[in-house]
Amino acid sequence: MKIKINGKEYEPSFNMKFVRLLDKHRGITMEVPGAGKQPFGMAMTRVVPALKTYDAGALSDVIYYALWNASPRPSQADIDAMIDDPETDIEKLFSDVIKAMKKSNSVKLAAKNL
Repeated sequence: MKIKINGKEYEPSFNMKFVRLLDKHRGITMEVPGAGKQPFGMAMTRVVPALKTYDAGALSDVIYYALWNASPRPSQADIDAMIDDPETDIEKLFSDVIKAMKKSNSVKLAAKNL
């Protein structure tokens, strides 16, 4: 899958690095007695249903973190502007991102089962 942002095409990468970055940003933290707040990851369990219900904020985050290896990496504001652009087929973008996630070994089970 390719995503065009500011006239440049990018190829998102839904691999383990993507999962780890997403877990840091959208993961779950829990208060553990004696240990304070502890990260528990699980961002995929939150993001996949959000994508399937057309949450544009989740879509922006997923694209941003999937472009971790892009050089130069588009900013979150660039991605938000692309999503806000009336020329963007937003329904197709959601569909394409979910399809691409289902092809990645690191996230395909979460994308398929949630």
